[in-house]
Amino acid sequence: MRKMTVVLILAGIVLMFLCACSKPIVSSGPSTSYESEAQRMGAGGTGQPGIISEESLGSAGAESPLSTEQAAEARKAFENQDIYFDYDSALLTPQAQEIVREKARYMKEYPVVNVIIEGHCDERGTNEYNLALGEQRAKMTQDFLVALGVSASRVRTVSYGEERPLDRSNTEEAWARNRRAHFVIIN
Repeated sequence: MRKMTVVLILAGIVLMFLCACSKPIVSSGPSTSYESEAQRMGAGGTGQPGIISEESLGSAGAESPLSTEQAAEARKAFENQDIYFDYDSALLTPQAQEIVREKARYMKEYPVVNVIIEGHCDERGTNEYNLALGEQRAKMTQDFLVALGVSASRVRTVSYGEERPLDRSNTEEAWARNRRAHFVIIN
């Protein structure tokens, strides 16, 4: 028991040291109109308060820091790769699970990165149903990230239901693109 207490204390000290040493660089540009809940919470487009800069990402990796350009590319790839869901489902497909595994590896490499997972649906169904389904999709994705070792405190969720489609066409292909979870990096 005493050995466990010592280990926990040492782990806490190491964690406090790491947190103190990894200050994110925050941009303080002018505010613009907000497009998503992620932006309202301090993330989003260039110049928004709360953004983790590529410079801080370039130095965040514990063993092999990336150049600023590589960090920017890694961030862009992280945010631009959504996962998709089957109709009327919040279950992660095998392809979605692999993408989330890649995102978990990224988040472990960059411990300063926090994310919002946005749950989205196609336009079929009621607003209430789609908001609930979008929340289930975001939550299932969050749960999978946590199961892969990402701290739950680094991941928030929001549901937009059918309100923010990528494709407004009334086709099966458009609906499939709209059934997604989107990741936004915040600090």
